[in-house]
Amino acid sequence: MSIGTAMAKRDDTIGGLRGERRRDEPMSRHTSWRVGGAARAFYLPADIDDLSMFLRGLPADEPLLWLGLGSNLLVRDGGFAGTVIHTRSLATEIEITGSDAVHAGAGATNAKIARFCARRGLSGAEFLAGIPGTLGGALAMNAGAFGSETWEIVGAVQTIDRRGTVRRRLPAEFDVSYRTVKGHVGEWFVAADLVLATGDPAASRARIRELLNRRGASQPINMPNAGSVFRNPPGDHAARLIETAGLKGLRIGGARVSTRHANFIVNEGNATASDIEQLIERVRRTVAEAHGVALQAEVHIVGDPA
Repeated sequence: MSIGTAMAKRDDTIGGLRGERRRDEPMSRHTSWRVGGAARAFYLPADIDDLSMFLRGLPADEPLLWLGLGSNLLVRDGGFAGTVIHTRSLATEIEITGSDAVHAGAGATNAKIARFCARRGLSGAEFLAGIPGTLGGALAMNAGAFGSETWEIVGAVQTIDRRGTVRRRLPAEFDVSYRTVKGHVGEWFVAADLVLATGDPAASRARIRELLNRRGASQPINMPNAGSVFRNPPGDHAARLIETAGLKGLRIGGARVSTRHANFIVNEGNATASDIEQLIERVRRTVAEAHGVALQAEVHIVGDPA
């Protein structure tokens, strides 16, 4: 049985750990595109202490993939020959830490954080409701929506390294730009302190409803997708370039450029990761020929071909 077709298996052979380890876990279960082969190993840590112990027990050269809700991620059909660490159960709590601040774990969804802050009269996080996925992913790529970006509200972060050491770091220690965050190599985000402003709960909830309505009207939220596929080039929009190149509705296999928003690729039900990757490359090549602009993928592509 190949890694792409193997059924997931429980692996309870690691002593002292409290999380759940699986082998040959199909990544199509964990990505918003609903495609992808199997991960050789898959771990759901019980908490940060458990994650620290797990990391200390891994070989130093073991490939790692950190996973939240699997948005903004394409796992190839041949799967991932390493260990996937799922943050779903990792520090998902959100708590007030000051008059204008909250602490949230990397496993908390962006939508949950936005609603939590709105209910408590803290404004500035409403835009997070429009970003699919978890805080960990938003921190890693400086995700944004509706004119705002994640790191605009970050006061501090917690990271963890391959030795299981947890550190608190300040934004000044990172080089943050549009959809890009460069920091300490070999460290991953496990939590953040967000600095907001006091506001009106009703106004914040109304703002979230407005943003979600705008998202629903302009994006194919009823079909499996991974959000925006390409970064917007300076002074322009990827969707405009793709549409004017005549690519809206283009299909390869079960993957199609959305007819609602040209910077989205949807799985029409039977797409493979290969279909999606080929469509990404076709769009990139055609836009370069039509407009002389080299689009950069916003989605993270990992793993081996089938």
